[in-house]
Amino acid sequence: MTRTLLKNLAAASDGPISVSGWVDTVRDQKKVQFIVLRDESGAVQLVHPRTDVEEGSEPDAVAATISSLTTGTFLTVTGELKHDERVKLGGLEVKIGDLDVAALALDMPIAEDSSVDKRLDWRFLDLRRPEQNLIFRVQTTFLHALRTWWVEHDYIEIHTPKLMASASESRAELFEVGYFEGKAYLAQSPQFFKQMAQPAGFGKVFEVAPAFRADPSFTSRHATEFISVDAEISWVTSAEDVMQMHEQLLVAGFTAIKEKHGAEIEALFGLEVTVPTVPFPRIPLAEAKQIVASRGYTVPRADDDMDPEGERQIAAYVKEEFGHEFVFLTDYSSSIRPFYHMRHEGDETLTNSYDLIFNGTEISTGAQREHRIDILVAQAKSKGVDPEELEFYLDFFRYGVPPHGGFGMGLSRVLMLLLHQPSIREVTYLFRGPNRLTP
Repeated sequence: MTRTLLKNLAAASDGPISVSGWVDTVRDQKKVQFIVLRDESGAVQLVHPRTDVEEGSEPDAVAATISSLTTGTFLTVTGELKHDERVKLGGLEVKIGDLDVAALALDMPIAEDSSVDKRLDWRFLDLRRPEQNLIFRVQTTFLHALRTWWVEHDYIEIHTPKLMASASESRAELFEVGYFEGKAYLAQSPQFFKQMAQPAGFGKVFEVAPAFRADPSFTSRHATEFISVDAEISWVTSAEDVMQMHEQLLVAGFTAIKEKHGAEIEALFGLEVTVPTVPFPRIPLAEAKQIVASRGYTVPRADDDMDPEGERQIAAYVKEEFGHEFVFLTDYSSSIRPFYHMRHEGDETLTNSYDLIFNGTEISTGAQREHRIDILVAQAKSKGVDPEELEFYLDFFRYGVPPHGGFGMGLSRVLMLLLHQPSIREVTYLFRGPNRLTP
């Protein structure tokens, strides 16, 4: 008999059925036994009235097997499906006819209240939780919606190399690896290569791929390996063009999540998914700092950037004033932006760039790029970067390149903030950090 996914049982007719999954709980009572079985799509109650309760009755082999089951055991059950509104779990149950154990599990080494580090040690078991299953179905829906939006708007998908002969942006956060007789670096971002697509005449490109940062941070929002969502477009007139593309893309992603998973997210996480309205609020960084100061918090950083508490404060202000979960902070100082960010006409202290804040945390940086070779070289020198080390990159701009811009966005941060999780460790399939390389 063909296996039926548990999510499809509600639409199935009463009668013979075959289901497979793992044991979530067992209630082994004197006259009847119950099993809650889970698979990748849901859960169902299995029931077995014991036949060995009367004195002198024959041994009940199925009952004996059920009594030996451990949490996490994988099995297949064939039996009779019955819709019954009295059953709390979904209003249906399967009366067990035959039970085949595929793999008996040892006692579980983790519980729901285990620490995140212990759960990460046993990630393959932690991922069985319905909340975790939903996180990665939400991720799948989100990325599919982004890709669909890009493709429908004539973007080209690219796959840039993650092994590089030289630094992609700076050497400060690079992993160096042996490469035959020499050495290579793991890419911090696809920045230079997605810019290369602009003189190539691709026009609009996107990539969803790993990126690596040798950053010894132990915060809830940092990882040494993460999935970066990137896009780059030609013929921009300002960073505003990039922001408009960015917000439309996110609206498409959040709409898909709400339509497909909104009810489940509310049931499992107690959250209502809000599809953001456009345009997102836009606030210059200097003004944002003044707003934050008026709320009683002074950003202590002397490098013209916003700190995490400042991000939370400006997000709270935007939520109160505009009812919005997103805000673009614009016009960052050139002192803290890369050499390839275009600077303001007439004011080289500011750049045509932005950070996107979502629910109090930065998820993305975007900008218009400097495409004029002489200015680009001068800006590299002003940052202490030797142009000779950038020859392959600077060549992009010596043979004609249109004005362009783009963004890079951390996938795990978006999911963490969407689902109000305490750390990206909860929304990353296998987290990598300064002290974690396993499993």
